[in-house]
Amino acid sequence: MVGDALTDQNRIVSIDMMRGAAILGIFLVNMMFFHSPFLYIEPLEWWPGPLNRITYIVIDIFLQASFYPLFAMLFGYGLVILRDRMLMRNQNFTILAVRRLSLLLLIGVIHAFLVWHGDILITYAVCGFVFLLFMRLSANGLLYSGLLVYLIPNILLVALLTASIFFSPGEALQLADSEAARASMSAYQTGSFSDITRARFREWYEVNGFFIIYFFTILPLFFIGAGAAKKKWFENIAPFRKSMAVVGTVLFIAGLVIKLLPYVAAGNVATDYAQDFLGGPMLAASYGIFIALLARRHRARTVLLPLAAVGRLSISNYLFQSVLCTLIFYNYGLGLYGKVSIFTGTMLAIVFFGIQVAASRWWVSRYYYGPVEWLWRAVTYMRRPKWKRSRLQKQTWGDKKGF
Repeated sequence: MVGDALTDQNRIVSIDMMRGAAILGIFLVNMMFFHSPFLYIEPLEWWPGPLNRITYIVIDIFLQASFYPLFAMLFGYGLVILRDRMLMRNQNFTILAVRRLSLLLLIGVIHAFLVWHGDILITYAVCGFVFLLFMRLSANGLLYSGLLVYLIPNILLVALLTASIFFSPGEALQLADSEAARASMSAYQTGSFSDITRARFREWYEVNGFFIIYFFTILPLFFIGAGAAKKKWFENIAPFRKSMAVVGTVLFIAGLVIKLLPYVAAGNVATDYAQDFLGGPMLAASYGIFIALLARRHRARTVLLPLAAVGRLSISNYLFQSVLCTLIFYNYGLGLYGKVSIFTGTMLAIVFFGIQVAASRWWVSRYYYGPVEWLWRAVTYMRRPKWKRSRLQKQTWGDKKGF
């Protein structure tokens, strides 16, 4: 079937579409961190006006914490595909995977401390090393383990946070920190590169210092994605399309209800945590399922194909977003940090992403891999991969993909 076929070096097009969609969703959320001290503010107070309010609420409900989980599940999915291919070639998957994850960790360190503190690659690399220990589990073993490891501690934590509301004063549970916001503004708006680097490290540590939490939030998502890969749900979704449509719809409705809790019930640390760590992954899974189903339909596939180009260059596009935005907003660039509203920032992100779509489509018609993906592959296999397509391959690939 159209949406299930493996094309262009056995890539699963719907997976690339999901990666492209995840890169867009992650960018729209990250943009708030790029241009403002989002870690320390109350967004609805920081950005006044109905347009900013609507923009934030839409991002908060439909995007925030709903696309990095999708990317994490796809990361696990991709590792299983890589393992299967290595086993078919009688190659040592563990050695290849360790090299692959080591380079990802190195790129993440450079990204986090020299470009932007909100890096996710370090987390993926470290969790990936742990995940290698469990890849021999069966598809059901991975799915059930992932669900249990994710749901049990996170549901318990929501319950504890809910109980804490009754025993702690409201002020103690507020996450906004005006003093930290001012320090962040000072560093990124007027500080030197070394001042900004210190701020990056401080903020990275504030977010990632309690790293063990990722073993209950990111690692289990690898398990779930890997379980789906072993069941080959997206290679051949046709037999499951009706049940997948039902599952996707249920997950979307349940996730949306949880995401709305801070707006229809009470806004506090418990509902905020539930919104991100329970509602977010539900929406993420539903988005992935819907994209896989839509990829089977000709008209929808035509609309989604440009996202596949972005998805093929996912790491290069992700890193480019950080480099571009820090050059725009930090003092060693244009110095616009703190001077842009969330609506303006969102419009900029959409424009920039449109440029990335066009650039990605041009690139994949001429090259097999993105710059970072080429390096990643070279280190993984310890050989220089072919990069440029021939003139005939450019035409054939473009016709096949509809680009």
